[in-house]
Formats: sequence, C-alpha cells, structure tokens
Amino acid sequence: RHPLATFFHLFFRVSAIITYLFCDWFSNSFVACFVTILLLLSFDFWSVKNVTGRLLVGLRWWNQIDEDGKSHWVFEAKRVTASTEAEARIFWLGLIICPVIWTVFFFSTLFSLKLKWLALVIAGISLQTANLYGYIHCKLGGQKSISRVTSRF
Repeated sequence: RHPLATFFHLFFRVSAIITYLFCDWFSNSFVACFVTILLLLSFDFWSVKNVTGRLLVGLRWWNQIDEDGKSHWVFEAKRVTASTEAEARIFWLGLIICPVIWTVFFFSTLFSLKLKWLALVIAGISLQTANLYGYIHCKLGGQKSISRVTSRF
C-alpha cells in the first residue's frame, strides 16, 4: 500500500485545477498565478511519470537516446502485488479525468476570450495528455517493451 503516493498523485492535479479556478480571487498578478499553476502541473507530471505510476500500477515510460542519436520510447509494465485495487482505480481515474477537465477549461477560455490563459491551459492539456498517452501505451503494450529492455542487459 502506498498512501503517500496516492495522496501526491491527486494533490498536484487537484491543486493545479483549484488554483486555476480561484487564482483571480487571491492574487491580481497574472504572472504569479501562471507560474504557480505551471509549477503545480510540472510537479504533477514528474511525480506521476516517475513515482506514482511505478508504485501504484507498476507502469513506467521514458525516452532514451541510443549511440546513433535515435530516440526510442520505452513502455514498461510489471506485475504489482503491493498496491490495492483502490489505488489502481484512483490512479486511472485521476489520469483520465484531469485531461478532460483541462479540455473543458480550454473551451471555456477560448469562448470567454481570456486568451492570456490559453497558453497555460494548453500546457495543462499537454502535460496531462502526455502522461495518459504514455500509461495507455504501457498498459496495452508494456510486456513487449520490458522483454526488449531486459534482453539488452
């Protein structure tokens, strides 16, 4: 069981969304709000990609460059026995619901003509969707990649 990983899996995501919704109430500075939300989104991306995905569902993905300079994406899936079904469900729900919320923010920002927030919302969609894409690849095809990685060693 990993209660701390589960907490941080949701903490940075929910904090970025709440800060985006209520930042104008607490600060008049667009730059401070922008930087705060972007930092929360970056912390979320890093923690999900490098920690919570591995601990909660046994999935990892990364990019490595070989000697020829070619980029290779590696998607890894391992059997996880220590995590619970609830932790896995929380992981996947957080991973799926948050990009949907950022997409709703995109359309609301676009139609309300608050274009200065558009770059931040696009960054949110990009970071959240990148993790979702990587973990879907891990879930669907991770077994092939892990055998390739282990055969190299």
